[in-house]
Amino acid sequence: MKIEIVSSSHHPLPAYATVGASGMDLRAYIETPITIMPLQRVLVGTGLAISLPVGYEAQVRSRSGLTFKQGIMVLNSPGTIDSDYRGEIKVLLMNLSDQPFVVQNGDRIAQLVVAEYVSVQWHEVPALEETARGAQGHGSTGIA
Repeated sequence: MKIEIVSSSHHPLPAYATVGASGMDLRAYIETPITIMPLQRVLVGTGLAISLPVGYEAQVRSRSGLTFKQGIMVLNSPGTIDSDYRGEIKVLLMNLSDQPFVVQNGDRIAQLVVAEYVSVQWHEVPALEETARGAQGHGSTGIA
């Protein structure tokens, strides 16, 4: 699938690192380094805008290594980019570590996954069909 992209950044376009990868790295496109203090959240630009076809979304997700090693994650993960959005892709990062973290221009800060979705129409009914699970949630299926 070909997707139109506009880049105001001089960084490489997002690309798959391996044949089996589902996500492409997004890079920070910033004029000056940004320090994210512990428990602080910051919106970081990428310099990219895309045009997705109707029926598709782009999901902005945390990079596992950045989260594991530095405690930096995409706060609203996955962040959704709708097919009718044409603005710059920005990444909402949060520092969950106890140390300040500096984002430099060009750093790989998140990953982007393009996914198909289905639009639904609600059909209101007086009650839902019963199942064995019923309304049990939040840990009701056990620990292991």
